[in-house]
Amino acid sequence: MSEESLDIPIERINPETLRRMIEEFVTREWSELGDSDCSLDEKVDQVMGQLQDKRARIVYDNSSETWNIIPCR
Repeated sequence: MSEESLDIPIERINPETLRRMIEEFVTREWSELGDSDCSLDEKVDQVMGQLQDKRARIVYDNSSETWNIIPCR
């Protein structure tokens, strides 16, 4: 993680806001998912599970003032 980015703990995000963020992420990345048989709710649940299990994290980039969900290493 660079000095210009911050990890945002999901516990610090309002649950409704977190769900909207994940929905936006899933729909933004949908083209990479191909012809997935999963519904939006299923993909949101999958991403939420990855965040809760610490397999993914939310990162805020100060320089671009944007956030993203990325896999943990």
